[in-house]
Amino acid sequence: MPEQLEAEPAAAAQLFGGRISVARQFTSNLAAHGEERGLIGPLEVPRLWTRHILNSAIAAPFFGGAAVDVGSGAGLPGLVLAIARPDVEWTLIEPMERRTTWLSEQVAELGLANVTVERMRGEEWSRGRVFDVATARAVSALRTLLPYTAPLVRPGGTLVFLKGANVAAEIDAAAKQIRSYGLTDVTVQIVGEGVLDEPTRIFRATVSR
Repeated sequence: MPEQLEAEPAAAAQLFGGRISVARQFTSNLAAHGEERGLIGPLEVPRLWTRHILNSAIAAPFFGGAAVDVGSGAGLPGLVLAIARPDVEWTLIEPMERRTTWLSEQVAELGLANVTVERMRGEEWSRGRVFDVATARAVSALRTLLPYTAPLVRPGGTLVFLKGANVAAEIDAAAKQIRSYGLTDVTVQIVGEGVLDEPTRIFRATVSR
C-alpha cells in the first residue's frame, strides 16, 4: 500500500502565498507518481512537504531575473521555486529522459509559463553565461558542482545551493575550485528557523569574473 502524504504544514501557505494551490497540486502529483516513476524514494512521501517542498520553497527570496536549476530531477528545487517565484525565468537542466518527461508534464499541467526544460548535463550548456542565479539541491559536493554551474552565470551573478550539514567541509574541500571560478562573498546561511521543522542551509557566492 502506498505511503500517505503527510498533512500540509501551516508554513506552506505562508511560503507560497497566492500560489499555494499550484504547490498543492505539484506535491499531490509527486506523492502519487514519484516513486513509481523513479523520482523519489519509497520513504519520502510521508515527509514530502517538510523535507522537500518547504525545504526548497524557503530559498525563494534568493532568486531573481533568469535562474537555472542544474540536475533538477523531480523538480526539487526548480519546479518548487518556479511555483513560488513566477516572476523569475527558470531553466531546468536534467540529463535523464524520464525526469525531463516528468518535468515537462508538470510545467504543462501546472501552467508554468516561466519554465523551460532542457535535457542535458550542466557541462553541455553552450549558450553562454546567461543566468543571474544558478541553483542545485542534493546533486553533488561543491568541488564537483562548481565546474558545471559557475560557467553558466554572468559575472556578478550568484550561486545559491541547498546543502546539507557538512557544507563547511565541502567549502574547505572546494577551495581550489572557488579560486578558479572567481567566487567571492562565500557564505552559508541557515534559513527557515522558527518556520520549518528542519531549517535549510544555503551556500551562496558571487561569480565575480
